[in-house]
Amino acid sequence: MLSNYLGEFLALAIIHFLAVVAPGPDFAVTIRQSVRFGRWVGICTALGIGAGISVHVLYTVLGVGALMHTTPWLLTVAKVVGGAYILYLGVTLVRSQPKSVLEGDKATEEPIIEQTLLKAFTTGFLTNATNPKATLFFLAIFTTLISATTPLKVQALYGVWMCFVNALWFVIVALFFSSPKVRLLFMRMGHWFERSMGVILILFAGRLMLSM
Repeated sequence: MLSNYLGEFLALAIIHFLAVVAPGPDFAVTIRQSVRFGRWVGICTALGIGAGISVHVLYTVLGVGALMHTTPWLLTVAKVVGGAYILYLGVTLVRSQPKSVLEGDKATEEPIIEQTLLKAFTTGFLTNATNPKATLFFLAIFTTLISATTPLKVQALYGVWMCFVNALWFVIVALFFSSPKVRLLFMRMGHWFERSMGVILILFAGRLMLSM
């Protein structure tokens, strides 16, 4: 039965992958977490982002997407909540202060500021789950690429695949940016990097607000 939906799946997978690798809030947050707090925090953030996709898949598969199309104020609420959270992340990063870097490899072994793995997972989850751009993306692909006759079980498998791809991609990003050499370089210039990422997030949030 799954072979009957191979073409649909390939189209969905390609478009989704292109959207995932494009720089955005998920990318900025994963890099920031990996550089500032280390590999495991970055990985947990990436896993949270992957899990956040399940929120969009769930409401789309259950038909909430169609409800938002017929009830515009629901989509507006989603945009406001998501935009506000992204704006909050951006302001937090813009306010980053220079951090002291210890001599030697010790600076690459211990993060200067601790963050629990649960908090890292939650940060990644909320970054994706409240992103209105992701909301619009899922509404678009599920209403244009996926046939209304596609069984819910098959659509659920599409969702699982997208969660997996998101998590895998951002785990790779986290591993790269948490390597000792890359991390030491970013720790020395970290506050400027974080401020730049903050500006990007603020501009992104502003663009979302203006589009409403």
